[in-house]
Amino acid sequence: MKSDKRNKKIKNLKSVNTVLLKSFLLLTFLLILLVEVIFYFVVSGTSKAQARDRVVRVGKEVEAFAADNGDIALSGYIEKFRHEGINVYIVTDDGKVLLPLSSVSEEWSGEIDEIIHRLENAEEGSSVLFPKNSTLTYASGIRRHGNNYLVVTYSMSIFEGAMKLLLIYFILVGAAALLLTSLISYTISQKLSGGLRNLSATAVRFSKGDFNVDFANAEYQELADLSDTLNSVRDEVKKSTDFQREILANVSHDFKTPLTMIKAYASMIREISGDNPEKRDKHLQVIIDEADRLTGLVNDVLNVSKVSSKLDELNLKVFNLTDFLYGIINKFEYLQETKGFNFMVDIDANLYTRADEEKIGQVIYNLLGNAINYTGEDKTVFISLKHCIADDRIRFSVRDTGKGISKEDLPEIWNRYYRVKENHSRPVKGTGLGLNIVKVVLQAHSFDFGADSELGNGSTFWVDFPSVPAEIEVK
Repeated sequence: MKSDKRNKKIKNLKSVNTVLLKSFLLLTFLLILLVEVIFYFVVSGTSKAQARDRVVRVGKEVEAFAADNGDIALSGYIEKFRHEGINVYIVTDDGKVLLPLSSVSEEWSGEIDEIIHRLENAEEGSSVLFPKNSTLTYASGIRRHGNNYLVVTYSMSIFEGAMKLLLIYFILVGAAALLLTSLISYTISQKLSGGLRNLSATAVRFSKGDFNVDFANAEYQELADLSDTLNSVRDEVKKSTDFQREILANVSHDFKTPLTMIKAYASMIREISGDNPEKRDKHLQVIIDEADRLTGLVNDVLNVSKVSSKLDELNLKVFNLTDFLYGIINKFEYLQETKGFNFMVDIDANLYTRADEEKIGQVIYNLLGNAINYTGEDKTVFISLKHCIADDRIRFSVRDTGKGISKEDLPEIWNRYYRVKENHSRPVKGTGLGLNIVKVVLQAHSFDFGADSELGNGSTFWVDFPSVPAEIEVK
């Protein structure tokens, strides 16, 4: 059923090429039609208006000239309009041509009865202008050898032929414009769909695990932005995949050592120290420490995903940060006794803060473990917790004496991918997720934190906690 629906949906999908081509053609057709219709009617209306004005003006001029001149002069005056295609006649009421003199013997082809009828229906002393059979006619009464009529005619057949020719030109230009639009829209749609097809083909390769693909298309801004986004997704997925592989290898390696030690010391208790309380307690303590170490490894892996995805809500409360810090430091005392580590402590008494105690414990534990891993050959770690009265905050800092971190690499240490590629060299081993957990937890609290380091001079990691009174009520 789902397959049928999907196939039906695919069949209903439209091609970008087809949609663009249809849209371009429709838009072009409408624009051409609108322009040509407007232009045609404007030209036609303007030309007809000009023709009517010219015919009326000629008629008025002849009437004025006839009032002051004789037949010969009037006949010559009439003749000059013929080169414009305007024919002027003085005709009798039976249709005989009086003027021009060259046409006296000719029969006028017009219908004098219709002219007389139109003039009779018009206002006294006025003229008429009317079109008939592609001819524009102006007529008025004129006193010349009696009551005769002035007739001015202008053939519109030339104009109508020109308009028909213009219409043909419009059609040809429109067809050429549609053809050109088709070619342009096809070219653009091919480029656009070609870019989309390339991105789609690259995405298919990417979905099959090829992280070396490159989403490249800079011809169009939107596709370029999409390509950049997909390249970012590719990099993040590749990082995530590499991280999973490295974290699996790292965790597997770190799990192996404590498991081996737990098994070895359990065997020693059973075979050697079971009846010796002192040795048995010592061996059991090793088992407990290694079990705690395993728990820490597991918690690191779980916490980085839980904290990053914000599955846990912050459980804020007021607690004694001084006592809390001492409790965590005590967990590392076995390193002083067994590995020769030295913890230089400078901690103010009875400092209280408001935070999620469990998560802050992760932060402090990870920062201390990081300092132990990377301190110098003197195996010294400096731990400080001081109250800053000026801005009412508590600064926690831990400093190692190791090789330090370059300025270029310093911003990267909070990235979960950075630390996991390093080799551990100290007893407190982890997954390399510690600083990332620190970053996520402190950002969730909106606490200031950072790291200061120079190559050859060790590193100092610090966190600023808010200082609160011990008796504050938590809302």
